[in-house]
Amino acid sequence: MKDPVENSELLAFAKAVDARSLARAAAELGVPRATISRRLARLEERLGVRLLRRTSRMLAMTEAGEAFYGHARLILDAVSQAEASVSQSTTEVRGSVRVSVPPMISPSFHAMTCAFAKRHPGVRLHVHASNQYVDLQRDGYDVALRASTDLEPGLIARTLVRVPMITVASPTYLAAHGTPRTARDLRDHSLLLGFVRGELTQTHWPLIGGDKIQVEGHLSSNDILLLRDAALDGLGIALLPMLIMTQPLERGDLVHVLPGIVGVDTRLAVVYPERQFVPAAVRAFVDAVIDWAPSGFGKDLEETQPRSAPRRIKPGTKARPRRRASRPA
Repeated sequence: MKDPVENSELLAFAKAVDARSLARAAAELGVPRATISRRLARLEERLGVRLLRRTSRMLAMTEAGEAFYGHARLILDAVSQAEASVSQSTTEVRGSVRVSVPPMISPSFHAMTCAFAKRHPGVRLHVHASNQYVDLQRDGYDVALRASTDLEPGLIARTLVRVPMITVASPTYLAAHGTPRTARDLRDHSLLLGFVRGELTQTHWPLIGGDKIQVEGHLSSNDILLLRDAALDGLGIALLPMLIMTQPLERGDLVHVLPGIVGVDTRLAVVYPERQFVPAAVRAFVDAVIDWAPSGFGKDLEETQPRSAPRRIKPGTKARPRRRASRPA
């Protein structure tokens, strides 16, 4: 009969995966790097499989490592919860929380995160901003902010806000190229495409009612503000969230194209893996995000709205600085 796996070995493995580095894992655990290496070697010997591929430049899980990581994380979380349930010495929330957020998350979210860190000094926050669509359970994240119509199974999702996605273009573009009347007309237009899950260029746009239409474009980006600015500059038609379109539409800088034909309602949600015991630190951070959302998105909207459409400067002329609108005292 094999010796049971030790908690220190599970912790070394999970930390190495989370940190993507033996050196960083050792630093976080406060032990020498050689100790981490010995624990990992002992763990792989007990299991009889290779869990990690280690080179001088990278650390990656094998297929067996990916399968084992999910179970290891559940065990470590359960141990942490067990310790917290019988601890009478303090009511302070402790633990670590790994969070994945979009890179353009707003200043009000930053303020909320800083306030959370001050309120819970016993929590180690790791906030990773990236357009990469992370697999929470495989990549070791506890929480993520997701904008999506569908979420993968195994996750709990708490909706923060629902946002319509609409197609827009500038009056300048429509005057030059005409206004599409049907979804098929999009084939004759320049389209500005976003990315699917932050990785691949969109190949389809949603139609009201659930169908899709195939699309191609000459400019694509996972930066929605770049796509909005490109639409403002007359480069084509873009599918964008209403959250950042309110003022351009009200001023007439952009026009809603194909209303009632192209579009979909999406939602921004805070998601976390479904577990029997959600760590107290994770639950506290999720609650903080949910409390922030109702007022936070109003501030976000003000931060992300452009002041006005880009000005076109004729060759040979100098741009005059814009006058700032006077503010009431």
